[in-house]
Amino acid sequence: MYHLIRSFLFWFDPEKVHYFSMNMLKLGCRLGFVKNLVRSSFKPSNHHPKLVFDLNFSNPVGLGAGFDKNALYLTELEALGFGAVEIGTVTPLAQAGNDKPRLFRLPKDKALINRMGFNNDGMQLIAERLKQWNSVHTDSKLIIGGNIGKNKATPNEEAWQDYLKCFKVLHPYVHYFVVNVSSPNTPGLRALQEKDSLKKILTTLQEEQSAYTHKKPLLLKIAPDLNKEQIDDVIELALEIKLDGLVACNTTLDRSGLSRGSSVTAEQIGAGGLSGLPARSRSTEIVQYIHQKSGGKFPIIASGGIFTASDAKEKLEAGASLLQVWTGFIYEGPAIVKNICNSL
Repeated sequence: MYHLIRSFLFWFDPEKVHYFSMNMLKLGCRLGFVKNLVRSSFKPSNHHPKLVFDLNFSNPVGLGAGFDKNALYLTELEALGFGAVEIGTVTPLAQAGNDKPRLFRLPKDKALINRMGFNNDGMQLIAERLKQWNSVHTDSKLIIGGNIGKNKATPNEEAWQDYLKCFKVLHPYVHYFVVNVSSPNTPGLRALQEKDSLKKILTTLQEEQSAYTHKKPLLLKIAPDLNKEQIDDVIELALEIKLDGLVACNTTLDRSGLSRGSSVTAEQIGAGGLSGLPARSRSTEIVQYIHQKSGGKFPIIASGGIFTASDAKEKLEAGASLLQVWTGFIYEGPAIVKNICNSL
């Protein structure tokens, strides 16, 4: 049924369809019986709960950052069975992001290209939204991650200040943090993946957190386009400062995994990060390398090309502790969590 609905929706602009679909689900879930129907239809029968970062995940399948940037759909996503939802990327000030169109489908390869550019409502409004949601859903088991970044206008040498601002404001309302320096859609952002820049940002956040009674796990999200030496630097830094974990990986600039037809389309689309099935093998390769190189000393959240239980098993066997889907959710539909968990 979903594939039929998807065929219809794919006739329309991807970004507009995203908000239309989620707003319709939100409207429906305002009715108790509809929300219960959604929950009963998509709730996994096999949960596979996971204890990671001293947090109890009801199941290992989370939704990656960029889908619910502004914490608007937490109730609905929880009803669809997700064990975690990572909001953001959140920046200190609200920003519109890059010019539209900025989200594109490559259906033949089950892929997306996006150049959104950290469009979000800003940390203050999102924090208030999270505060209200948490006050109402006191019995919720949903784990909420906060993916944080810098504003486009902030110079790289001052980037650490933006991350610190977001960390302070969101700290009471999320369960863990992810530092995003790996999006390809904010000019110069990926330069912050260099070891010295990373260390400044991460140790600043760790120093801030040292004054808090309740600590929140701090993770770093990396790009799949890093070379071996750069990945080694990340691992070395993570071990040196005792980082809580890594998210591997963000979207890629590499187009080599696309079919011929999609390659032509991608060239016409231009700039942006590629996600979906073509990103699967590189993501798995990096997860496995990090796990082996680090001796499994910190958890890894795997992201990239997860569509089925087989894809999920591949990531877990490579050394991942948790999973994140995004493009797979678009192509496989609302039953993706149920289908993965019930087949693990």
